[in-house]
Amino acid sequence: MTTYKSTQPTAHKKLVIKLGGSMLASLTDTFFEEIKKLKAEGAEIVIVHGGGPAINQALKEHKINTYTHNGIRVTNEDAISIVTGTLIGTVNPYLTGRLNRAGIPAVGLNGEDGTLIECTYLDQDTYGYVGHIESINIDLLEQLQKIDYIPVVACIGATIDGTALNINGDTVASEIALEWGADELLLVTDTPGVKFHEETVEELTPEQIDLWILSGDIYGGMIPKVRAAVECLESGIPQVNIVNDSLEGTSILGKKVLV
Repeated sequence: MTTYKSTQPTAHKKLVIKLGGSMLASLTDTFFEEIKKLKAEGAEIVIVHGGGPAINQALKEHKINTYTHNGIRVTNEDAISIVTGTLIGTVNPYLTGRLNRAGIPAVGLNGEDGTLIECTYLDQDTYGYVGHIESINIDLLEQLQKIDYIPVVACIGATIDGTALNINGDTVASEIALEWGADELLLVTDTPGVKFHEETVEELTPEQIDLWILSGDIYGGMIPKVRAAVECLESGIPQVNIVNDSLEGTSILGKKVLV
C-alpha cells in the first residue's frame, strides 16, 4: 500500500485532516510521525475531530437519551452540555496533548475561541442545539500557522450570543477546507481507502464511485464515506483522501484517472 497521492508538492500545501471520534483512541505513533513529516516538508495543517464514542458513553452515564435524524444527532438542552463538555474538556485536550508530546506544536480550539465558528440554529424545532455554520475565522487559523502551531478544532460552534451548538464533524472539516482554500481534505477512518477486488485503489473519480456502488464493489459503510468525499469535491475542494491513521488509502479526484 502507498501513502495517498498529492496533486502538488507538499511545500505550502494546505491540508485539513478530519479525525472521526472512533479513531482517536486507536491512533498509532505512525499517525503523529506522518503529521510531523508533512510539517517538516512545509505543509500547513488544520485538524478537525469528532468524538462520537466518548459522547455516547458520557450521555449513557448521565442517562440522557439521544437519537439521529437525517444523519444528525438531535441535541436537546440536557445533551448539549454533555456534548460540549466531552468534546472541549476531554477529547480535544487528549488529542492536542498527544500532538504536543510527539513534538508537534498544537493548540486546541472550539467554535467560541476567537469566534472561530459562528453559527445559527440549523433547525431548533427538529434538531435542538445543532448549528448551521455562518462564518469561520480563517484569520485565526492562519495566525496560528504563522507561528508553526497546528489548530486542533472540536466540532462545537457558537451563536453570536455565545450559545454552544453541536455540528457534524465532516461539515466542520469541509467548511474550513472551503473557506481556507485547502488543497486537500483527508478523512481519517478505520478503513485504508477504497478496495476493488481486495486491493486498495490509489485514485478514484466520482464517476467510478457511482459505477462501483451500482455494481456492488463499493458497499456497506464505505458508501457514506465516498459519498461525503464526492460532496466535498462538488463543493470545490480539489482533492479528498480516504485514509487510515498511517495516511494510506485512496485519493478521490475531480479528474479522470485510470484504475
